[in-house]
Amino acid sequence: MKRKVLILISGILLLFLGACGQEGSSTNEAERESKLKIYTTIYPFQYFTERIGGDKISTKNIVPPGSDAHSTEMTTKEMVKLAESDAFIHSGTGLEGFVDAVNDAIKNEDIKIVNATKGIDLISAKDEEESLDEHSDEENNKEESEEGHDENGSEMNVDPHVWLDPIRSVTVAENIKNALVELDPDNKEEFEKNFNSLKNDLQEMNTEFKNMVNSSATKTFIVSHSAYGYWEDVYGLKQIGISGLSPTDEPSQKELIEIINLVKENNLQYIYFEPNLTNKVAKAVSNETDAETLTLQNLESMSKKDLDSNEDYLSIMRKNIESLKQGLNQD
Repeated sequence: MKRKVLILISGILLLFLGACGQEGSSTNEAERESKLKIYTTIYPFQYFTERIGGDKISTKNIVPPGSDAHSTEMTTKEMVKLAESDAFIHSGTGLEGFVDAVNDAIKNEDIKIVNATKGIDLISAKDEEESLDEHSDEENNKEESEEGHDENGSEMNVDPHVWLDPIRSVTVAENIKNALVELDPDNKEEFEKNFNSLKNDLQEMNTEFKNMVNSSATKTFIVSHSAYGYWEDVYGLKQIGISGLSPTDEPSQKELIEIINLVKENNLQYIYFEPNLTNKVAKAVSNETDAETLTLQNLESMSKKDLDSNEDYLSIMRKNIESLKQGLNQD
Protein backbone atom coordinates (compact mmCIF):
# COMPACT_ATOMS: atom_id res chain seq x y z
CA MET A 1 0.00 0.00 0.00
CA LYS A 2 2.77 2.45 0.99
CA ARG A 3 4.61 1.60 -2.21
CA LYS A 4 1.52 2.50 -4.31
CA VAL A 5 1.19 5.81 -2.48
CA LEU A 6 4.86 6.63 -3.07
CA ILE A 7 4.52 5.81 -6.79
CA LEU A 8 1.42 8.02 -7.04
CA ILE A 9 3.16 10.93 -5.28
CA SER A 10 6.23 10.53 -7.50
CA GLY A 11 4.03 10.61 -10.59
CA ILE A 12 2.29 13.80 -9.46
CA LEU A 13 5.65 15.46 -8.73
CA LEU A 14 6.98 14.55 -12.17
CA LEU A 15 3.89 15.99 -13.84
CA PHE A 16 4.20 19.15 -11.77
CA LEU A 17 7.87 19.59 -12.53
CA GLY A 18 7.28 18.92 -16.21
CA ALA A 19 4.57 21.56 -16.32
CA CYS A 20 6.83 24.06 -14.54
CA GLY A 21 9.61 23.32 -17.01
CA GLN A 22 7.30 23.87 -19.97
CA GLU A 23 5.99 27.09 -18.44
CA GLY A 24 9.54 28.34 -17.85
CA SER A 25 10.52 27.41 -21.38
CA SER A 26 7.50 29.22 -22.79
CA THR A 27 8.32 32.30 -20.73
CA ASN A 28 11.92 32.36 -21.94
CA GLU A 29 10.79 31.93 -25.53
CA ALA A 30 8.28 34.77 -25.13
CA GLU A 31 11.00 37.02 -23.71
CA ARG A 32 13.29 36.24 -26.64
CA GLU A 33 10.51 36.90 -29.13
CA SER A 34 9.67 40.27 -27.51
CA LYS A 35 13.21 41.60 -27.93
CA LEU A 36 14.12 43.78 -30.88
CA LYS A 37 16.46 41.93 -33.22
CA ILE A 38 19.16 44.32 -34.40
CA TYR A 39 21.86 43.66 -37.00
CA THR A 40 24.95 45.90 -36.90
CA THR A 41 27.81 45.98 -39.38
CA ILE A 42 30.79 46.74 -37.14
CA TYR A 43 31.71 46.37 -33.47
CA PRO A 44 31.30 50.00 -32.24
CA PHE A 45 27.70 50.07 -33.47
CA GLN A 46 27.00 46.78 -31.72
CA TYR A 47 28.51 48.10 -28.49
CA PHE A 48 26.51 51.35 -28.61
CA THR A 49 23.31 49.45 -29.46
CA GLU A 50 23.75 47.02 -26.58
CA ARG A 51 24.51 49.82 -24.13
CA ILE A 52 21.36 51.69 -25.16
CA GLY A 53 19.01 48.76 -25.74
CA GLY A 54 19.97 46.74 -22.66
CA ASP A 55 17.87 43.62 -22.17
CA LYS A 56 15.20 44.88 -24.57
CA ILE A 57 17.22 43.95 -27.63
CA SER A 58 19.41 41.24 -29.10
CA THR A 59 22.21 42.03 -31.53
CA LYS A 60 24.11 40.28 -34.27
CA ASN A 61 27.27 41.85 -35.68
CA ILE A 62 28.08 41.06 -39.30
CA VAL A 63 31.85 41.66 -39.48
CA PRO A 64 33.44 38.72 -37.62
CA PRO A 65 36.04 39.23 -34.85
CA GLY A 66 39.45 40.17 -36.22
CA SER A 67 38.09 40.78 -39.73
CA ASP A 68 38.12 43.73 -42.10
CA ALA A 69 34.83 45.43 -42.99
CA HIS A 70 36.22 46.40 -46.40
CA SER A 71 36.39 42.78 -47.52
CA THR A 72 33.68 41.02 -45.48
CA GLU A 73 30.92 39.41 -47.53
CA MET A 74 27.53 38.06 -46.45
CA THR A 75 26.16 34.65 -47.35
CA THR A 76 22.64 34.04 -48.62
CA LYS A 77 21.83 32.31 -45.33
CA GLU A 78 22.91 35.38 -43.38
CA MET A 79 20.81 37.59 -45.67
CA VAL A 80 17.73 35.46 -44.96
CA LYS A 81 18.25 35.78 -41.19
CA LEU A 82 18.80 39.52 -41.46
CA ALA A 83 15.51 39.83 -43.36
CA GLU A 84 13.76 38.56 -40.23
CA SER A 85 15.25 41.27 -37.99
CA ASP A 86 13.84 44.64 -36.89
CA ALA A 87 16.72 46.94 -37.85
CA PHE A 88 19.95 47.07 -39.83
CA ILE A 89 22.55 49.61 -38.65
CA HIS A 90 25.41 50.57 -41.00
CA SER A 91 28.00 53.34 -41.24
CA GLY A 92 26.66 55.23 -44.25
CA THR A 93 30.24 55.87 -45.39
CA GLY A 94 30.85 53.05 -47.86
CA LEU A 95 33.09 51.24 -45.38
CA GLU A 96 31.17 47.97 -45.59
CA GLY A 97 31.27 46.51 -49.09
CA PHE A 98 28.12 44.45 -48.53
CA VAL A 99 25.75 47.27 -47.53
CA ASP A 100 24.31 47.99 -50.99
CA ALA A 101 23.51 44.31 -51.50
CA VAL A 102 21.83 44.13 -48.09
CA ASN A 103 19.79 47.27 -48.71
CA ASP A 104 18.60 45.91 -52.05
CA ALA A 105 17.71 42.57 -50.48
CA ILE A 106 15.66 44.02 -47.61
CA LYS A 107 14.17 47.13 -49.20
CA ASN A 108 10.74 45.49 -49.41
CA GLU A 109 10.94 44.03 -45.91
CA ASP A 110 9.62 45.70 -42.75
CA ILE A 111 13.14 46.48 -41.47
CA LYS A 112 14.40 49.84 -40.29
CA ILE A 113 17.61 50.79 -42.09
CA VAL A 114 19.71 53.07 -39.88
CA ASN A 115 22.55 55.27 -41.15
CA ALA A 116 24.58 55.58 -37.95
CA THR A 117 26.51 58.66 -39.14
CA LYS A 118 23.48 60.72 -40.20
CA GLY A 119 24.03 64.41 -39.39
CA ILE A 120 27.73 63.99 -38.65
CA ASP A 121 30.45 66.21 -40.12
CA LEU A 122 32.59 63.63 -41.91
CA ILE A 123 36.15 64.32 -42.97
CA SER A 124 37.74 63.32 -46.25
CA ALA A 125 40.00 60.34 -46.58
CA LYS A 126 43.59 60.99 -47.58
CA ASP A 127 45.62 58.76 -49.83
CA GLU A 128 49.28 58.36 -48.98
CA GLU A 129 50.51 60.95 -51.48
CA GLU A 130 48.20 63.59 -50.00
CA SER A 131 49.28 62.63 -46.49
CA LEU A 132 52.97 62.94 -47.32
CA ASP A 133 52.47 66.23 -49.22
CA GLU A 134 50.59 67.66 -46.25
CA HIS A 135 53.44 66.82 -43.86
CA SER A 136 55.96 68.32 -46.27
CA ASP A 137 53.89 71.52 -46.53
CA GLU A 138 53.71 71.75 -42.74
CA GLU A 139 57.48 71.71 -42.54
CA ASN A 140 57.60 74.61 -45.02
CA ASN A 141 54.78 76.90 -43.92
CA LYS A 142 53.17 75.35 -40.82
CA GLU A 143 49.71 75.82 -42.34
CA GLU A 144 46.89 73.36 -41.89
CA SER A 145 44.44 72.55 -44.65
CA GLU A 146 40.73 72.62 -43.90
CA GLU A 147 39.74 71.11 -47.22
CA GLY A 148 37.80 67.89 -47.58
CA HIS A 149 34.98 68.53 -45.11
CA ASP A 150 31.49 67.90 -46.38
CA GLU A 151 28.40 68.06 -44.21
CA ASN A 152 26.91 64.82 -45.50
CA GLY A 153 29.96 63.23 -47.10
CA SER A 154 28.00 62.27 -50.19
CA GLU A 155 30.34 63.73 -52.79
CA MET A 156 33.74 62.84 -51.40
CA ASN A 157 35.75 59.85 -50.36
CA VAL A 158 35.16 59.98 -46.62
CA ASP A 159 37.14 58.60 -43.71
CA PRO A 160 34.71 56.08 -42.20
CA HIS A 161 36.34 55.74 -38.74
CA VAL A 162 33.93 58.18 -37.08
CA TRP A 163 33.66 56.13 -33.88
CA LEU A 164 37.27 56.97 -32.97
CA ASP A 165 36.06 60.47 -32.10
CA PRO A 166 34.13 60.15 -28.80
CA ILE A 167 32.08 63.30 -29.45
CA ARG A 168 31.01 62.29 -32.95
CA SER A 169 30.23 58.90 -31.36
CA VAL A 170 27.64 60.64 -29.16
CA THR A 171 25.73 61.51 -32.35
CA VAL A 172 26.15 57.94 -33.63
CA ALA A 173 24.70 56.67 -30.34
CA GLU A 174 21.86 59.18 -30.53
CA ASN A 175 20.95 58.03 -34.04
CA ILE A 176 20.81 54.46 -32.73
CA LYS A 177 18.77 55.50 -29.69
CA ASN A 178 16.25 57.34 -31.87
CA ALA A 179 15.84 54.23 -34.04
CA LEU A 180 15.23 52.01 -30.99
CA VAL A 181 12.67 54.46 -29.60
CA GLU A 182 10.85 54.49 -32.94
CA LEU A 183 10.77 50.69 -32.99
CA ASP A 184 9.80 50.31 -29.32
CA PRO A 185 8.29 53.54 -27.93
CA ASP A 186 7.08 51.76 -24.78
CA ASN A 187 10.69 51.50 -23.62
CA LYS A 188 11.67 55.06 -24.54
CA GLU A 189 12.46 56.03 -20.95
CA GLU A 190 14.90 53.15 -20.51
CA PHE A 191 16.56 53.82 -23.87
CA GLU A 192 16.98 57.50 -22.98
CA LYS A 193 18.46 56.63 -19.58
CA ASN A 194 20.93 54.16 -21.09
CA PHE A 195 21.87 56.62 -23.84
CA ASN A 196 22.64 59.34 -21.30
CA SER A 197 24.88 56.93 -19.38
CA LEU A 198 26.78 56.10 -22.58
CA LYS A 199 26.96 59.79 -23.51
CA ASN A 200 28.60 60.58 -20.17
CA ASP A 201 31.17 57.82 -20.73
CA LEU A 202 31.99 59.15 -24.21
CA GLN A 203 32.35 62.73 -22.94
CA GLU A 204 34.69 61.51 -20.21
CA MET A 205 36.69 59.62 -22.84
CA ASN A 206 36.99 62.83 -24.84
CA THR A 207 38.37 64.64 -21.78
CA GLU A 208 40.93 61.88 -21.19
CA PHE A 209 42.04 62.08 -24.81
CA LYS A 210 42.42 65.87 -24.69
CA ASN A 211 44.42 65.73 -21.47
CA MET A 212 46.78 63.13 -22.94
CA VAL A 213 47.37 65.13 -26.15
CA ASN A 214 47.81 68.45 -24.34
CA SER A 215 50.50 66.98 -22.09
CA SER A 216 52.40 65.21 -24.89
CA ALA A 217 55.81 66.31 -26.10
CA THR A 218 55.03 65.69 -29.78
CA LYS A 219 51.89 65.40 -31.88
CA THR A 220 53.17 63.23 -34.75
CA PHE A 221 52.93 59.45 -34.98
CA ILE A 222 53.46 56.88 -37.72
CA VAL A 223 50.94 54.09 -38.22
CA SER A 224 50.51 51.11 -40.51
CA HIS A 225 46.89 51.97 -41.42
CA SER A 226 45.68 55.55 -41.97
CA ALA A 227 42.57 55.16 -39.83
CA TYR A 228 43.11 58.02 -37.40
CA GLY A 229 42.15 61.15 -39.31
CA TYR A 230 39.50 62.05 -36.76
CA TRP A 231 42.20 62.31 -34.08
CA GLU A 232 43.94 64.78 -36.38
CA ASP A 233 40.72 66.70 -36.88
CA VAL A 234 39.67 66.83 -33.21
CA TYR A 235 42.88 66.73 -31.16
CA GLY A 236 45.48 68.19 -33.51
CA LEU A 237 47.49 64.98 -33.81
CA LYS A 238 49.37 64.20 -37.04
CA GLN A 239 49.44 60.68 -38.46
CA ILE A 240 51.92 59.47 -41.05
CA GLY A 241 50.23 56.52 -42.73
CA ILE A 242 52.29 53.76 -44.29
CA SER A 243 49.29 52.25 -46.08
CA GLY A 244 46.02 53.92 -47.00
CA LEU A 245 42.59 53.72 -45.49
CA SER A 246 42.24 50.25 -46.93
CA PRO A 247 44.75 47.91 -45.26
CA THR A 248 45.46 46.37 -48.65
CA ASP A 249 46.83 49.66 -50.04
CA GLU A 250 50.58 50.07 -50.14
CA PRO A 251 52.72 53.12 -50.95
CA SER A 252 54.94 53.39 -53.99
CA GLN A 253 58.71 53.02 -53.66
CA LYS A 254 59.07 56.82 -53.77
CA GLU A 255 56.47 57.27 -51.02
CA LEU A 256 58.13 54.55 -48.95
CA ILE A 257 61.46 56.40 -49.11
CA GLU A 258 59.71 59.65 -48.11
CA ILE A 259 58.11 57.91 -45.13
CA ILE A 260 61.46 56.52 -43.99
CA ASN A 261 62.99 60.00 -44.28
CA LEU A 262 60.10 61.54 -42.32
CA VAL A 263 60.57 59.01 -39.53
CA LYS A 264 64.26 59.90 -39.32
CA GLU A 265 63.71 63.66 -39.66
CA ASN A 266 61.06 63.67 -36.90
CA ASN A 267 63.14 61.30 -34.77
CA LEU A 268 60.12 59.00 -34.36
CA GLN A 269 61.04 56.07 -32.17
CA TYR A 270 57.81 54.08 -32.52
CA ILE A 271 55.62 52.70 -35.30
CA TYR A 272 52.04 51.79 -34.53
CA PHE A 273 50.60 48.52 -35.83
CA GLU A 274 47.07 47.16 -35.65
CA PRO A 275 46.81 43.66 -34.14
CA ASN A 276 44.43 42.31 -36.78
CA LEU A 277 46.46 43.51 -39.78
CA THR A 278 49.64 42.24 -41.38
CA ASN A 279 51.64 44.94 -43.14
CA LYS A 280 55.03 43.97 -44.57
CA VAL A 281 55.72 47.56 -45.66
CA ALA A 282 55.30 48.90 -42.11
CA LYS A 283 57.69 46.23 -40.87
CA ALA A 284 60.18 47.22 -43.56
CA VAL A 285 60.03 50.85 -42.40
CA SER A 286 60.57 49.68 -38.83
CA ASN A 287 63.65 47.73 -39.90
CA GLU A 288 65.06 50.66 -41.89
CA THR A 289 64.63 53.16 -39.05
CA ASP A 290 65.15 50.98 -35.96
CA ALA A 291 61.78 52.23 -34.70
CA GLU A 292 60.10 50.08 -32.06
CA THR A 293 56.50 48.91 -32.41
CA LEU A 294 53.39 49.76 -30.41
CA THR A 295 49.74 48.82 -30.91
CA LEU A 296 46.71 50.91 -31.85
CA GLN A 297 43.26 49.48 -32.52
CA ASN A 298 40.79 51.18 -34.83
CA LEU A 299 37.93 49.16 -33.26
CA GLU A 300 36.36 48.36 -36.62
CA SER A 301 36.25 44.84 -35.24
CA MET A 302 37.39 43.28 -32.00
CA SER A 303 39.72 40.31 -31.83
CA LYS A 304 38.34 37.09 -30.39
CA LYS A 305 40.99 37.32 -27.68
CA ASP A 306 39.74 40.76 -26.60
CA LEU A 307 36.12 39.62 -26.61
CA ASP A 308 36.98 36.56 -24.54
CA SER A 309 38.80 38.86 -22.11
CA ASN A 310 35.66 41.06 -21.77
CA GLU A 311 37.33 44.05 -23.40
CA ASP A 312 34.97 46.62 -24.90
CA TYR A 313 34.95 49.93 -26.77
CA LEU A 314 35.85 51.99 -23.70
CA SER A 315 38.62 49.73 -22.45
CA ILE A 316 40.27 49.51 -25.89
CA MET A 317 40.05 53.29 -26.37
CA ARG A 318 41.81 53.73 -23.04
CA LYS A 319 44.52 51.31 -24.19
CA ASN A 320 44.88 53.47 -27.32
CA ILE A 321 45.33 56.54 -25.13
CA GLU A 322 48.04 54.82 -23.09
CA SER A 323 49.81 53.60 -26.22
CA LEU A 324 49.74 57.09 -27.77
CA LYS A 325 50.97 58.57 -24.50
CA GLN A 326 54.05 56.36 -24.71
CA GLY A 327 54.77 57.14 -28.37
CA LEU A 328 54.15 60.89 -28.11
CA ASN A 329 56.44 61.24 -25.11
CA GLN A 330 59.46 59.40 -26.48
CA ASP A 331 62.87 59.97 -24.98
